[in-house]
Amino acid sequence: MRLSREKINHLTTLIVKDMEGSEEVTFLADAQEIRTNVLRAITNELLIDDEIDEEVRRILSTYSSSRLIEGSRDWEILYNKHYEQETRRRGL
Repeated sequence: MRLSREKINHLTTLIVKDMEGSEEVTFLADAQEIRTNVLRAITNELLIDDEIDEEVRRILSTYSSSRLIEGSRDWEILYNKHYEQETRRRGL
């Protein structure tokens, strides 16, 4: 995951506090349960992102390594292209 557990917890706290302060949101469960569900959702999304990143890097590793260097403009273009394709393939 690209975010530490502490950062995920911090984001979760900010999101729940923001929702608690909104007149448009009514909690149907206690704040701790909401916090747990938000934490789970963020963590799951980050895990999916990691899976997609791993798959895209695997695909890029099959390219001729002498011409495609990670961080180069060509690598970034191909990474973004394959990332978008993998995201669409998964229906995200």
